[in-house]
Amino acid sequence: MVLKNFRRNYKTALKQSPYVIYKEYRDDTGVHPRKYSDVECEFATQHIAKVQPSNILDVGSYRKYILGLLANYKVDTVDVRKVQSEKIANENQIQSDAKKLSLENKYDVVLSLSSLEHFGLGRYGDEFDLKADEKAIANIIKALKPGGYFIFTTTIRRGLPELCFNAHRTYNIQLLHNFCSPLELVEEKFYSRENQKMCDVKSVTQTSRKWDVYMGCWRKKKC
Repeated sequence: MVLKNFRRNYKTALKQSPYVIYKEYRDDTGVHPRKYSDVECEFATQHIAKVQPSNILDVGSYRKYILGLLANYKVDTVDVRKVQSEKIANENQIQSDAKKLSLENKYDVVLSLSSLEHFGLGRYGDEFDLKADEKAIANIIKALKPGGYFIFTTTIRRGLPELCFNAHRTYNIQLLHNFCSPLELVEEKFYSRENQKMCDVKSVTQTSRKWDVYMGCWRKKKC
């Protein structure tokens, strides 16, 4: 009945419209969709808002999220591929492989959303190196100021970590904690892609070839 009334009222209103009309009905009512990438960005935003950094190093995050950050923060952006973008005042683009970064004690925040799992697999034209993720995190830790924060998201499952050829890795919690062992854990969260909601680490998928989302905020110890 609601749809029928809507269409009748719509047709009546259109009789006085200057537009050329063609039929392409859409219905996106109800709850606003929330994708796992939205959850990752929310997690990052919450922690960046708490820190209020003077500068940020971003390593391969979602480009649209970076563009939002640039409205308020100075961001050095690292990507192995050349970024096609208009020049933005707050951005300094660094075309580099993350494992080859040489920056020390410079940033209040290093951000990397949905990138770690791809390093060194050649998918984006980078050099093949199965330890590129580990090397990149070591460089990220060096780049942080004492007391600085590493905020990142990646894939996770329970059980053994997996390698999906050159597409991505899937980590487990032990491996991620090993990577970040020089840092102090501030907060970590998990998101179930199948159930489309937050979960705890014990509820992360154990199914082979599937993965859920890990979100972590880690802090470099002050000297």
